[in-house]
Amino acid sequence: MENQHLKNITECPAQGRKAGFPGSEKSDCRDFRSGFVAIAGPPNAGKSTLLNLITGEKISITSRKPQTTRDRILGIVERPKSQLIFMDTPGIHRAGSLLNRKIVAQALAAIQDVDAVLLMLDVSNRDLNSEQIIMEQLDKLNKPVVLALNKTDLISPENLLPIMDVCASRHPFRAMVPISAAKGIQIAELLLEVEGTLPLGPRLFPVNTLTDMSEKFIAGEMIREKIFRLTGMEIPYSSAVVVDSFKVEKKLIVIYASIHLDKDSQKGIVIGKGGRMLKKIGEQARKDIERMTGSKVLLKLFVKVTKNWSGNEKILRDFGY
Repeated sequence: MENQHLKNITECPAQGRKAGFPGSEKSDCRDFRSGFVAIAGPPNAGKSTLLNLITGEKISITSRKPQTTRDRILGIVERPKSQLIFMDTPGIHRAGSLLNRKIVAQALAAIQDVDAVLLMLDVSNRDLNSEQIIMEQLDKLNKPVVLALNKTDLISPENLLPIMDVCASRHPFRAMVPISAAKGIQIAELLLEVEGTLPLGPRLFPVNTLTDMSEKFIAGEMIREKIFRLTGMEIPYSSAVVVDSFKVEKKLIVIYASIHLDKDSQKGIVIGKGGRMLKKIGEQARKDIERMTGSKVLLKLFVKVTKNWSGNEKILRDFGY
């Protein structure tokens, strides 16, 4: 996977990478559409799960904990008459800490800069405060918005209809599509609705481009995902991962990465008794990185205490936030 830069292709686009859903079969390129779509929503709405499903690759990390995503992640889906450039965004909520305020600001900026918005809501566990914040932002935009009502497999149909009625009265959505990103339910229908919101125009990324994120960045995210999944309490939200070195040596990729924590007391938890937790984090992350790169990986992890990094403006900039 290479870090591709934005490139405007003016000729008639050739058939590209298939999305794997009905409607992705080869066809001509008349009436071609392309554009950027922000996947927005409250924390834990299933945005990253959807992006990984529709691209067919693990681009954005996931966990059951809210606010796993901290950056805008690009994923590109090729269809016969369109190139859909999805932008997975952090969950929008009422933020307190400096780190969370920066994360939410990224998400709010993303919906300003795109051609359309795909709003995702978790119908099985509503976050009304976050939904209100998002709706207020959408009301200020003059952009098409498609509503994906996610996790419909977890509620009964009679409970879904009142939610749809309330949403319809709250904003003039271009379409509302009940889905389950985890089960792949009604994803083809959702993509068709999103496609219709985009402007006519040529492909914006070269064929077969999956994302503009580098392998180095995604490797760091995969390490951070394992911290979210394997540790509890405040550890996931107090940790940052910095990839210090990413080198390809013949058939081996050698990665050195540092896990930064807020407090001295957290270091022992992440390392674990006899180093077992750190070893588990490293083993699981290494397997994901090897699947992504198709190469053998040597992963070396180091645990450091960078006190109050999440509240320090300079350190946050150094860490890429």
